[in-house]
Amino acid sequence: MDVVIAFAAGLLGVLAGGIINVLADDLPRRQNPQRPHYPDGTPRPVSAWLGITAFALGQREPPEGALPPPDWDANSPFSDTGRPPSRRLGWRHPLVEIVTGAAFAAMSLAFADEPNLPAWFVFVAIMILVTVIDIEYRLILFVVIVPSSAFALIVAAVSPEGGKPFSDFLLGGVLGFALFFAMFLGGGAFSAFTQRDEVAFGFGDVMLAMLSGFILGWRAFIFASLITVFAGALGAVLYLLGRAAMGRRYKWFTPLPYGPYIVIGTLAMLLFRDEVARLLGAS
Repeated sequence: MDVVIAFAAGLLGVLAGGIINVLADDLPRRQNPQRPHYPDGTPRPVSAWLGITAFALGQREPPEGALPPPDWDANSPFSDTGRPPSRRLGWRHPLVEIVTGAAFAAMSLAFADEPNLPAWFVFVAIMILVTVIDIEYRLILFVVIVPSSAFALIVAAVSPEGGKPFSDFLLGGVLGFALFFAMFLGGGAFSAFTQRDEVAFGFGDVMLAMLSGFILGWRAFIFASLITVFAGALGAVLYLLGRAAMGRRYKWFTPLPYGPYIVIGTLAMLLFRDEVARLLGAS
């Protein structure tokens, strides 16, 4: 029976991954989500709506002669690289579906008795979407964070974790916003001092931290923020080592996406709170 449940959850995760890909393709372009399409805007056939099936059936790019819709803007914001748009689906599409499906299947087995498991599925999908968009576009979109925050507050009000009062989650969001807004102001001051145009710490990161607090509550968010800081430091070191291994020099003050590290801290405390508490010796 557990295998059947895991398979169903995995299939749900694959479908959720397909939705994540659609949102990641369209939302950064300031467009409403459309039916799945290739990077140049050409609609994908139904058999290629999922990245997994598109790759499996050899439909990574549109048929010869297929054209994007006449109102497609190839140079919309955040997508113009100065090169013609690719017609070929990237590996991100099947990978997101596989990762989301595997995560849902594993969660259905590990947290079978968790009453908030359906909400956790949604939270994990949101965090994957945030990560994909931040890595590809260095953006954390309000159109994702605001409704996600409303959903997190509804979950906290209707089915609070461990019987915690709703105020714990509300305070978590306030704490997340305040703490990371202070970091945002510090990053702005640093950018002004160094006279650089790059934003050291974006306001989207502030909003993501607020969402994290709404999901976790203020106590767990404190630990999540510590995990975020350490994960960010480790990620920066690995980035420097990777560039050095490829013979490339690091350009000083190059901004790196910070959202994925907030995601790591959030998911660590959402899914592995007891393990983290034992590791840190917390009660």
